[in-house]
Amino acid sequence: MRIQIAVVAIAVMLVGGENSQALADLQSATEDGAGSILLPEPTLQIGEGYVKYGDYIGSTPVDAQSVEFSQRIIKDIQIRFINNKDQLLDDKGQPIKGRTRKDFIISLLKLKPGQVFREDLLAADLQRLRRLESFNEVNVYREEDSSSVNIIYEIKERNFPSLILGGGNNDDVGLYGRVGYKDANVSGINDKLDATVQISGKDVQFNGQFTSLYRPQEPNRLGYSIRGFRNRNTSGTFNDDIRLSNGDKVREGRFGGSVGVLQSFDEWDTAISFNYTRISLRDQEYNVVQTDRLGSPLSVSGTGIDDLFTLSFAVSRDQRDRRDNPTQGSILTLSTEQAIPIGLGNISSNRLQGDYIHYLPVSWIGNGRQTDHPEMLAINLQIGTTIGNFPPADAFNIGGPDSVRGYGYGKIASGRSYGLVSVEYRFPIFHSIGGVLFTDLASDFGSSETVLGEPGVLRDKPGSGFGYGLGLRVKSSFGLIRGDFGISDQGELRFEVTTGQRF
Repeated sequence: MRIQIAVVAIAVMLVGGENSQALADLQSATEDGAGSILLPEPTLQIGEGYVKYGDYIGSTPVDAQSVEFSQRIIKDIQIRFINNKDQLLDDKGQPIKGRTRKDFIISLLKLKPGQVFREDLLAADLQRLRRLESFNEVNVYREEDSSSVNIIYEIKERNFPSLILGGGNNDDVGLYGRVGYKDANVSGINDKLDATVQISGKDVQFNGQFTSLYRPQEPNRLGYSIRGFRNRNTSGTFNDDIRLSNGDKVREGRFGGSVGVLQSFDEWDTAISFNYTRISLRDQEYNVVQTDRLGSPLSVSGTGIDDLFTLSFAVSRDQRDRRDNPTQGSILTLSTEQAIPIGLGNISSNRLQGDYIHYLPVSWIGNGRQTDHPEMLAINLQIGTTIGNFPPADAFNIGGPDSVRGYGYGKIASGRSYGLVSVEYRFPIFHSIGGVLFTDLASDFGSSETVLGEPGVLRDKPGSGFGYGLGLRVKSSFGLIRGDFGISDQGELRFEVTTGQRF
């Protein structure tokens, strides 16, 4: 049985405190080469001195025996912050101060003081706030009489900024140390800074991105994103089944950056980015190489180095009830990336991708009880293809912990096209521990033969495969820890530990 354990970072939270949308994340993944929302029916149940909206309860002076339905006007909107102990006041009896600016929060709301109260807009506002990455929990309450409504939001923020310390050992650089910094609430307006530096005896790698999202309340201002990166690893396309002529594994280095503009239209978020990536293929000493042991080319240019200048466009519709640990809803992302034929390789291609995730709540064993691991079916559908010539290192590599579990990274296929289906049944075990039963299925649709040098064909990659297994999810103070034990259809067993959900 082959066992592979990835390093889990040790996080040290520092001083605590619009959603860093999936498009910024998609943009990062693209550069590195890798319906309507199901809301609870709004209900108004009056009796025993309370009003219940959805899953949230707030006090109201309404008489339980006599209710007059009329157009009530919003009198006031209040923003209250609570600490990790769910307290509104600190040790000195003063209101908890949040990092997020209250005027920024109110600017995101559709319901404003002086407007007629509407249940559907309240539900949409609640969902919008819950999707902000800087918020851990958002509850809404109402105080109302026959003519007016006060709306009260109680918000628990995440502990930002955070410092992430880690280290480990891999086949490429050996021992390494890693330092990361993350803040999803820069200046109290949910701008995001995410940076990581990794240092080893062989190399220094980094990845940094700053994102300032589009704000609907400032329609003349575009959001923007700036990113720079340098990384290296053993190649998923040219894996160790066929090595270089000197016996080394093929190393793959990437260096580049991007600038992008972001805007939203109704429920759709868009991003247009200009990207540059230099892909280089190297040996263990990091010398550039042109061919593998069989003489197959490793790059379009024939030099071992390819330049990718691309213009990308992505559109996303996020209907999850919350960004972190969603309980229901969906997110759809579509993207196209056009390569401009300049630089080494003179590459001209278009990369098309689609990604759809749906979260369907079920109550098969948990009876709908509230835990950190809600019971659900989670479904992920992905599809992609590349038109034109492209570096073989930029093929779609299928297999691995973020693809088909039970296989190593890129062990199923390195193709021009791919399709992937993943299904997970997630269920609670204890309050902070959850379980997962999963299955993944993917195929390159026979496209590996059209990749330059046919690296997948020469390495006997099957082209399609599936895996299944079970896993644990543990919520900790430094994020979600994921451990998956996967079994491939070829009988390979793999146990891998990383952070965050698979999707």
